[in-house]
Amino acid sequence: MSIFRNLSKRAPEDELMDDFSMGGEELSEALVHLRRLNKIFAAPGPTRYGVEKLWKMIGSPQKLSILDVGAGSGDVNRKLLQWANEKGIDLHIILVDLTEEACREAEVLFKDEPRIEVRQADVRELPDAMADVVTGSQFVHHFVGDDLIDIVSHMLRASRHGVVINDIHRHKVSYTAVWLTTRLISRNRYIRHDGPLSVAKGFTSADWKDLKQKLNHDSMTYAWKPMFRYAVVIPRNHKPALTAEGGAAGHGK
Repeated sequence: MSIFRNLSKRAPEDELMDDFSMGGEELSEALVHLRRLNKIFAAPGPTRYGVEKLWKMIGSPQKLSILDVGAGSGDVNRKLLQWANEKGIDLHIILVDLTEEACREAEVLFKDEPRIEVRQADVRELPDAMADVVTGSQFVHHFVGDDLIDIVSHMLRASRHGVVINDIHRHKVSYTAVWLTTRLISRNRYIRHDGPLSVAKGFTSADWKDLKQKLNHDSMTYAWKPMFRYAVVIPRNHKPALTAEGGAAGHGK
């Protein structure tokens, strides 16, 4: 993965982590190193921001359930547990990932945390309204085109109140920073390849605007957050935009 890359459009190629035939000890090691990257680049912040914003929108309930899809080892949720302690919220978090390695890492990381539940599953096969809020941290950049619309729609379907997305800002500064950092902290093939590629597959404000239009979701908001991330909030109950003829437009439900 070269340090020089055209970032004018989202990169189309798959990450190594998208190949579920690989895995094993190398993937498990990558998940440990990914936690270091998340700490360095303040990954949990946008998720906490988005969850708190949606929580306030639904009346600040004292009991809240969260479904984190594509969770990896789920480390960004530590900040949500701290937030729940501060607010006195009875919080339950379900971590969902497709890979056995990620689920095993999550179980070890949260072995003494009764508020965390781990499941190996595909979000597209989960039941409707499974949790109050569905989150995805560094998850949706794995999808492009119609697949992106489909996966976000499934996230909305699995939520009772809405979706919070935390993902990477595609920018030359973030790309260069991640490229250099991955080479400083790790020799793992997944980290060195997928880290920079994740940024190249990330989003700009124009991409979020396009997603908002394709979802036909007027109440969707997105905000830039340090360090080069976006916090996206999509409330579950919204009124579809109307066409000039008065009918509902787009793909939204």
